[in-house]
Amino acid sequence: MLHDNEMTRQPALDEAVMSGMLEVVSDGLWDWNANTGYVHRYPGWYQMLGYEPHSLDNTVFTWENLIHPDDLAQVMESFDACLSGRAADYRAEYRCRCRNGDYLWVADCGRIVARNPDGSVARMVGAHRNIHAQRELYARLELQNRTLEQQVAQRTAELERLNQALQFQVEENRRLAETDSLTGAASRYRLEQAVRLEHERAKRFKEPFAVIAMDVDDFKQINDRHGHGVGDQTLIDIVQLTRGCIREIDLLARWGGDEFMLVLPNTRLPDARVVAEKLRQRLSHARVKGIEPVTLSFGLVESDPDEQVSHLMARVDRALYRAKLAGKDQLSG
Repeated sequence: MLHDNEMTRQPALDEAVMSGMLEVVSDGLWDWNANTGYVHRYPGWYQMLGYEPHSLDNTVFTWENLIHPDDLAQVMESFDACLSGRAADYRAEYRCRCRNGDYLWVADCGRIVARNPDGSVARMVGAHRNIHAQRELYARLELQNRTLEQQVAQRTAELERLNQALQFQVEENRRLAETDSLTGAASRYRLEQAVRLEHERAKRFKEPFAVIAMDVDDFKQINDRHGHGVGDQTLIDIVQLTRGCIREIDLLARWGGDEFMLVLPNTRLPDARVVAEKLRQRLSHARVKGIEPVTLSFGLVESDPDEQVSHLMARVDRALYRAKLAGKDQLSG
């Protein structure tokens, strides 16, 4: 009669059975007797690399000679770490040369199963596993990722270039919109912006500003007698002379044709008259073609915080008209 412990006792697995089981779950087993140098490689190891079973020398040199030269150093480093006890197991992934000369990616792992009395390795067993398809898949994915990263980087660079070009164009358009192309003075658009801003500032801080309208006397006669090229140069000269008489915070703009306007922040009417008189005297030295004198008429106004901007501009226009009626080369306001 069988006792309970005899019924439940599992049969011991001998080495042959264990090797057979490992052969099923691995592509190739190896068994190294470090004392004799003999390496037993199971048939699956040879078949994985395309060799006939047991057709190669049963030494570690056979294994070393099959490792790809670029992988040899890191494989030996892992192997030595296991032999010296710095690592519990030996594990490495590398390329192994097949019989046809191609290289196959394998995962190699091993463990020391016996040591000599002096602590040196006596026996070590391990297994190779074919991971070539997995590594090729990783390589393709990595290539795709690099390609995608390159495409993203190229697209990002292109977008940055386009953005810079767009920003440059926006700035150029703004500059063109705010600058008179002939004289370099501010444009009418920029003038209207400046007057609105100064009007709001004057209301906010109770600080007035002044506007001076300037018109070239008998400009049509200059064009008729000397041509439009000379007339254009006359306007350019007037702008240059005017800039030498005003502050950096003052704005000189071309209102249209031969008419200009000055916006003088934080300036009352008496101070504006001083500026206008200085300009009148300075511009009296200008000459058309170095011979014919040039004069301008000036209309001046001081801002009123309670009036609209349109009323302010109408007042300065009327002041300029009065200066013209007074005989030209005059100030009114």
